Amino acid sequence: MINEQIVRDVVGELKDPFLHRTLAETDGVISVSVKPEKKHVSVKLAIAKVNTAEQMSLQMKVVEVIKAAGAESVGIRFEQLPPTALEKFRGTATEAEAQDLLSPLNNIEFISIASGKGGVGKSTVSVNLAVSLARLGKKVGLIDADIYGFSVPDMMGITELPVIKENRIIPVERFGVKVISMGFFVEDNAPVVWRGPMLGKVLDQFFRDVDWGPLDYLILDLPPGTGDVALDIHQMIPSSKEVVVTTPHPTAAFVAARAGAMALQTDHSILGVIENMAWFESKTTGEKEYVFGQGGGTRLAEELRTELLGQIPLGQPDWSETDFAPSVYAQDHPIGQTYAEIAQAIIDKTQK
Repeated sequence: MINEQIVRDVVGELKDPFLHRTLAETDGVISVSVKPEKKHVSVKLAIAKVNTAEQMSLQMKVVEVIKAAGAESVGIRFEQLPPTALEKFRGTATEAEAQDLLSPLNNIEFISIASGKGGVGKSTVSVNLAVSLARLGKKVGLIDADIYGFSVPDMMGITELPVIKENRIIPVERFGVKVISMGFFVEDNAPVVWRGPMLGKVLDQFFRDVDWGPLDYLILDLPPGTGDVALDIHQMIPSSKEVVVTTPHPTAAFVAARAGAMALQTDHSILGVIENMAWFESKTTGEKEYVFGQGGGTRLAEELRTELLGQIPLGQPDWSETDFAPSVYAQDHPIGQTYAEIAQAIIDKTQK
């Protein structure tokens, strides 16, 4: 006759579809209830990622093994493994598993750069933060996930295209940062008029089909706002720490709070706030002019219960015809130094 131990044994042999470890190893069998008179079994299981096609496949296997053990009906509830449980398995990926960036086994730190609206310099922050992390010796990848408003290749002065080797896309490397962008696959700056499902497939390719190699950080330049693409990315990646970019203007900070709220609603954490265009400093007098007002970044950080990572003033990078990158600040530029300080703060907070 079927009993709780039999159910735990047969279900415990099945593997978490994302961790590739048995449910017994992951302590994924949370509870079992058996009603012998009705030959009904109810189980509650925890896996690395819920509401996926992989969960549905596992669900069918669970029903199959429990019925084979003697049950006539089966009820299943899934929940997500807590971060503390997942942390035990991070960094244990095999070589094959390590190629899947979306696997919870990877030890890569995802950092999403978000904003509530366009025009606040989110992509500029993404590019310079990625470059600054690389200058500090970190292995960094950058995904230009702003599918409709891709701009990273132009900002970084990238002129070459990715190549394909053994059915894997090799990202372009610039300033020590590995870069992939929709801009590489669109001719003559043509507009992207695809709908959500098609964009989701492209983003999935960016994660699964690109040969990133070993990475410490993967920076995601998200689309502004809380639309479908941004939501898809939040749901795709196993975990992410988010940096919210705003200007000092009260309205920009008010709208940016929505992007932070979406991160929390999708079980991601907020790393901090960056206030861009914080002031303009006159080269002749040294006086600061607060073109967009003051205090937006501080107020946003308080509202999101996080910290203000830094304030970036208005300023132009120094261009070089021989090494053209119109949005990348040199390491010794005052704004480049500010980005370096923010990057070091992020390293300290993520302990990478």
